[in-house]
Amino acid sequence: MSEEFNDVKALIIDKAQTVFARYGFRKTTMDEIAHAAHKGKSTLYHYFQSKEDIFRAVIEKEVKELKEEIRQAIAMEASPREKLRAYILTRMHAMKRLANLYEAFKEEYLENYGFIERIRVSYDEYERIMISGILKEGVKREEFMIEDIELMSYVIVVATKGLEYPWAIEQNTTKIEENIETLLHVFFYGLLKR
Repeated sequence: MSEEFNDVKALIIDKAQTVFARYGFRKTTMDEIAHAAHKGKSTLYHYFQSKEDIFRAVIEKEVKELKEEIRQAIAMEASPREKLRAYILTRMHAMKRLANLYEAFKEEYLENYGFIERIRVSYDEYERIMISGILKEGVKREEFMIEDIELMSYVIVVATKGLEYPWAIEQNTTKIEENIETLLHVFFYGLLKR
């Protein structure tokens, strides 16, 4: 494919990302995407088969951005504890910013689109593997004492997913970070008084 083809396709995805974030998947029309991209609707169909196809490209772009942000955040930390903190904090801030990905992960009606479920499953596996790697490093360095790393990875993934919505609507960034610290305290020290 030519560079021009790829540039136009990337432009459509970028503009569609903004439109989907503003109106949501259901309410967004191909006309609105075409208008935002300053292209004719027929041009959109030259690059994409449908609105769903464009949404898939937007979600794939946001997943890629999220993974890169997390990778960079983790790479900047030395200890497994700080890596886990960076992972959760970066994920929560990014999910708040990446509105389309957040919508795709939370909206049940989108389950009717097979590609959404495949992206969800793939991202869940990615998260579990990343968390598991951090936990294994922590056990190896004797910072963590975990009997079942896979189970703990699952618990962390589920806990962060369960807190996505309250954190997504929270406007106070300091409050979000305090909540993350509380969650990490429970993970690191448990509930029992020592």
